[in-house]
Amino acid sequence: MGKPAHFSTKERILAAAEELFAQHGFAGTSLRQVTSQAAVNIAAVNYHFGSKENLINEVFRRRMDVMTAQRLQQLEAALRDHPGQLEPILAAFIDPALALAQDRNGGAAFVRLIARAYAEHNESLRRFLSDHYGHVLREFGKALAAVLPGLDKETLYWRLDFLAGALTYAMSEFGLIKRPASASEAAHRSRAARELIRFAAAGLQAEAR
Repeated sequence: MGKPAHFSTKERILAAAEELFAQHGFAGTSLRQVTSQAAVNIAAVNYHFGSKENLINEVFRRRMDVMTAQRLQQLEAALRDHPGQLEPILAAFIDPALALAQDRNGGAAFVRLIARAYAEHNESLRRFLSDHYGHVLREFGKALAAVLPGLDKETLYWRLDFLAGALTYAMSEFGLIKRPASASEAAHRSRAARELIRFAAAGLQAEAR
């Protein structure tokens, strides 16, 4: 399928790689497939990315950088405008991710890509994500610890890990609740966010044993 002419070569490669990695996995996608779909030659991939491993990282970076910035901005606003409140912190973590999942410009493919990352145990990618985005979870962990003083650090991070898993599942829309035909995508996303925030708040505030 042809790409709009105004897309740069680098953007065409990233878009093609994201779609193909989502469909076939990282190991199952060759650079030749990427170059064919992006209508570029292998030299262009080498020039912009250097290697397949770095191409995978950059596919994640272009989505994660935007989501990370939104999360941290909303977290800052939550701490400033709603000090001591749990749900605004959770909203700052959840809302940008659900918005990304519903992005018409490749959001669904990126959600499938996240599932691939979990399934394929790509250690290089995991290191990349930890090195570049681990600080986001630490910032949220610190904010949550301040409003949940009764939780020890280990319990808090167990629960934050469960929240991240539930959020990934909500992003994928694999569950029982599908968007009704009468509801807009924005309204459905807002409902999903509200329900997940309430669920997460109850779980985080449960008595530790």
